[in-house]
Amino acid sequence: MSSTDVVVTGLGATTPLGGDVASTWDALLAGRSGVGPLTQEWAAQLPVRIGAHLAVDPSEVIERVKMRRLDRSEAIALIAAHQAWADAGLADSGLDPERLAVSLGSGIGGATTLLNQDDILEASGPRRVSPHTVPMLMPNGPAAWVGLELGARAGVHSMASACATGAEALSLGYDLIRAGRADVVLAGGTEAVIHPLPIAGFASMRAMSVRNDEPERASRPWDKARDGFVLGEGCATLVLERADHAAARGARVYARLAGAGITSDGYDIVQPHPQGLGGIRAMTMALRDAGLSGTDVVHVNAHATSTPVGDIAEIHGIRKAIGDHPVLTSTKSMTGHLLGAAGALESIATILAIRDSIVPPTINLDDPDDELDLDVAALKARPMEIPAALNNSFGFGGHNVALLFTRV
Repeated sequence: MSSTDVVVTGLGATTPLGGDVASTWDALLAGRSGVGPLTQEWAAQLPVRIGAHLAVDPSEVIERVKMRRLDRSEAIALIAAHQAWADAGLADSGLDPERLAVSLGSGIGGATTLLNQDDILEASGPRRVSPHTVPMLMPNGPAAWVGLELGARAGVHSMASACATGAEALSLGYDLIRAGRADVVLAGGTEAVIHPLPIAGFASMRAMSVRNDEPERASRPWDKARDGFVLGEGCATLVLERADHAAARGARVYARLAGAGITSDGYDIVQPHPQGLGGIRAMTMALRDAGLSGTDVVHVNAHATSTPVGDIAEIHGIRKAIGDHPVLTSTKSMTGHLLGAAGALESIATILAIRDSIVPPTINLDDPDDELDLDVAALKARPMEIPAALNNSFGFGGHNVALLFTRV
């Protein structure tokens, strides 16, 4: 590897499947679903009454006083960031803080804080509104808190590109290192918006599954009976590091982030281009960036959210950009859709698939769509050698990000 190569040296996550990376990965390989019924009183009035809550509530990890000053998306960002930092062995490494950056975004940010504090304002007046409201709701809050905790001084960056946010944060971290502006970047995405208003809004768009009686079977990418995504919450973070910097300190390396492609559709505010043209260009850019061809990529962790249009548009795109040979999976079948955190979590799944030579399954794929003409690891995990794999993330607004990871 050259001095400009970027490697992954740390992983952290808290998800609907587990409170850390290891438990989440075990659940993914076992094909367990993190989706369940929403038991809050407000859920009874909604057409969608299912979701993928965190397996471990952040209040079990962060002390109560601190939790009162954090939006849920900020709290889980701190949890995942500390995990990744410890996993990378950077706690006592003597890293120059002026060579450390943070790149961590959220698709929606502190919406639950905004809505809850508005309820307090209406019910009790302005004096009862929390003085922590603005730092809790501001979209750069998660990145800012992580930057403060780690002492990062090479920049704290926060992007919001809907469901492509986590992947775009990783791409920015990759660029920061290659441009020589940082040696280490803590990158990822966070989201925690299981709240009546976002759910009602998505439901009004008919974007969400209404399979309320079978929550564990509701997220079913590429299946003929799919009827929308399931909202999940969680955070995933990765430590990206310049390869020679990692080698100099003897760091364990999971994989190489070899290429990234970012495009926009210029087509519709919510619908992807039906032929997946923006995704095709992103995948092609990632391949070119890595100096690889489509034949080198044997596995794709697809964006595939379980929506009728999006799932098939991506299939067309993968066939065009990469070919008909890669084995696909959609881990959203188990985690639900983590919006701004999805790309980061699915990057972790892609990296671990490379490390362990196994593709996690797509569950609930009982009756494949007639237009699904590519190979999917359906229902159970598939062992196979994976020298190179791609992770796709697409978002409302026409955002497209493709990340290419390789074995080192």
